[in-house]
Formats: sequence, C-alpha cells, structure tokens
Amino acid sequence: MSRTPSTFDDDPRRYEHLSITRLEDPEAIARAAKARRRHPGLKYGEQNFIVAADHPARGALAVGADPVAMADRRQLLDRLQIALANPDVDGVLASPDIMDDLLLLGALEGKLVFGSMNRGGLAGLVNEFDDRFTGHTAAALEALGADGGKMLTRICLGDPDTVSLLEATAKAIDSLAERRLIAMVEPFLSVRENGRVRNDLSTDAVIKSIAIAEGLGSTSAYTWMKLPVVADMERVMAATTMPTVLLGGDPDSTQDEVFASWEAALALPNVQGLTVGRTLLYPQDGDVAGAVATAASLLRHTSPRLSPATVGASAEGSE
Repeated sequence: MSRTPSTFDDDPRRYEHLSITRLEDPEAIARAAKARRRHPGLKYGEQNFIVAADHPARGALAVGADPVAMADRRQLLDRLQIALANPDVDGVLASPDIMDDLLLLGALEGKLVFGSMNRGGLAGLVNEFDDRFTGHTAAALEALGADGGKMLTRICLGDPDTVSLLEATAKAIDSLAERRLIAMVEPFLSVRENGRVRNDLSTDAVIKSIAIAEGLGSTSAYTWMKLPVVADMERVMAATTMPTVLLGGDPDSTQDEVFASWEAALALPNVQGLTVGRTLLYPQDGDVAGAVATAASLLRHTSPRLSPATVGASAEGSE
C-alpha cells in the first residue's frame, strides 16, 4: 500500500508496485473492492464532496493553459491521494483505470464510489457527440461495490448522434436503477463551433438540458443531476427535484471567485454537494490540500431534515 503523499514526489518508481500487481496478481483489484469499507450512507442535509478524475479517459488532459496537465498518471495519483486523505472528502468519480489504481492503493476506504460510464466522445473527435459507453457498466459497478455511475449527456440539436446518446443514457439509467445504483447525469446543451464542442452555459440552456435529462429512463428514482454553476442558480435549481451535485469544470475565473459561486449555490434546496476535479486537483497556486480544505469548508453538514409529517403536509397541500 502506498503512503499518502503530502507533497509531490519525483521518484519515478513510487507507483511501480501497481504495475507489478497488475502483471502478477490482477485479481487483487477485485479483492480490494470486495474488502473495502463502504461509505456510511447518504442523508439529506449532509452535503457530499466527491473528487472527479475521469477526464483523461476522454482525452481531455488540459487544465487552464497547460494542454497536458493531467497526462502524468503518477502526479495525478499523488494529487488524488492528497484530496482523498481529507476526511471531509466523501468519495471519488473515476474511470475504471484510475479507480483500480485507487483501490490497490487503499485510498477508497469509507468513500463513495462513482464510476464513469461513457468516455467514447473523445475531445476533438469528429463524432464527439456520439458519446459511446466505453467505461464502467452497471453490472461492473455493482460487482465493484460502487454507489453509482456517471454519464456525460451533451445534447446537440444540430447533430444526429444526439438521439442515440439519449437512448443509451436512458438504458444506462434503467440498468443502474435495477441494481439500486445512482445514475449521476451531467447534461449540457452543446454546439460545435470551429471544429470544437462548446457547452452553452446560459441559464436557459442549462434549464432546458435538465428538463431533457431528468426525463430519461423508465424511472427517475435513482437519478441525480450533475450541473454547472451558472448565473441565476435559483432558477436552475427550481427546474428539478432531483438531488444535485455541482461540477467545477476548468474555470477562467480566479479561485476565490469560483469558491464564492459554489458557496452561494450550495445554499440552494436539493443541492447535495460538489463533484469537482481539475479545479481542486490542479489549483492555480499548486496547493491541492489547501484548495480541497477550502472547498470542504463550504459544505453544509447540519441542515435540518424535513420530518415525515412536514413532507406529508406539503404533498397534501400541493394537489
């Protein structure tokens, strides 16, 4: 088992044991998953902090002005271990390769685990909107003891591949729900401009993407939204009753501005927490532990829970 680094290490052999295990004892990954202590459970009023690390599997290695910031797997694992060592970090969202490394490192004890399901829409690919499900399957996540799966759902009204993506997303939601696993859906209205995909982050576009995404699948019982923080988040959150986590993206704003926007959005109803990757793993000042601690301080852990009587009264009065 690897130590948890507090600073970045330049020893090129620090993760050599992972390669040895993968070569000589690949079943160790399944054993680690089976032996792992699970997260104690989700509760309303206790917001969750999940670190995202599934960008590389889609060929998205850039952070800010650095086009290959996430290319060094050893450094990424260093940063993830620093983040996960903070007890206020509840879990991870990762592609299978990174998830397996973290399992072997023993870094997921007591954590929420979300697998990344569709990574086929490679950044810059000519058919990027045909975002195939090339990562975790619902069956694999169940075997892993995971809590759910995440799917990127970019909706381009001018691209014929969108309809097949929506169908595949609906099937994935159903497959997860059959196993009582969370489907974390990350919707965007997107366009292609000058050969690149751009997500429309206007308030109205985000609201429309929610309306489409929350209707996917034959049940929404286990569906969550994963949404960007945009202008007028009150209107955005009024568009759904589903538990929602906020994503961080790759912001151009200063770190203080980003944290301030998260803090305001986290105060809104049914916001269940943060699912953030590059913003915290590759902060502008290089201090991963500091960025993670600041983000963790924004979460609410003591919000009052509605009583059954209150919920019943609200339902009766809404008819």
